[in-house]
Amino acid sequence: MDVTYERTRREISTDEGVIRYHEAGEHNDDVLILLHGSGPGVNGWRNYRGNLGFFAETHHCYIIEFPGFGVSDPVDGHPVLTAGASVIRFMDALGIASAAMIGNSMGGVVGINLAIKYPDRVEKLITIGGVGPNIFSPSPSEGIRLLQEFTDAPDRDKLVRWLNSMVYDRALVTDDLIDERWAAANDPAAQKTAAMMYGSKAFEMMQQYQANADTPPYWAMMHKVKCPTLLTWGRDDRVSPPDMSMAPMRLIPEAELHVFPQCGHWVMIEAKDAFESTVRAFLAR
Repeated sequence: MDVTYERTRREISTDEGVIRYHEAGEHNDDVLILLHGSGPGVNGWRNYRGNLGFFAETHHCYIIEFPGFGVSDPVDGHPVLTAGASVIRFMDALGIASAAMIGNSMGGVVGINLAIKYPDRVEKLITIGGVGPNIFSPSPSEGIRLLQEFTDAPDRDKLVRWLNSMVYDRALVTDDLIDERWAAANDPAAQKTAAMMYGSKAFEMMQQYQANADTPPYWAMMHKVKCPTLLTWGRDDRVSPPDMSMAPMRLIPEAELHVFPQCGHWVMIEAKDAFESTVRAFLAR
């Protein structure tokens, strides 16, 4: 199966701009949508390019590029909210009534919010770290602090420090990866999105808003997620430490948790084979 960048990339026009995506697999009745995370130089292809071929063997797969990350057309609004809206626009444009979803970090939060608000659209949900509140670990975590430092004043050394916090095995942070992420992080749309999510001023405003808000945070509504949910986590995640899994594991009625040893935040990359086989078994049930 040819799952190269050029052979899989697509785009579709919506009433709020063009959404770009990657598509692979011939299993039209079993749709799997992959939702990417956030951070310098991130996009859907970079998150899931190593997994697309595997999942395309059993599912019709779509990797969505969220607005504001330098690939799809940007839209106004907070990136997490615009990402969720883009998924629904995308599904409607392609006539996808419902699908299983994999969400990495921020993508997991997007998936949780979709499962709460649009339960008929999410058949099964797999999250990769990132969902839930810090229970015992400091908040912000070490990885988020490093991300804030980079966002406030980007430079290559700060990017390397952040990338090293994402993994257990630092050999994964190659010169090619650093070059790729550094180039992509300089995209103006990506910089604007990063500032809205991780800049120190934006973070302080969010903390003040949450302290005075009348509405509960998204994780307090996770009991409304009705679909079977697989929470996956790296035991050595320094961005979203494993204690964060306790709330979603307890609150989501049909949740199960799989923790991968010697693995950081990028479970789908660092524990690739074990992650793929675990997810395939969950989807096959």
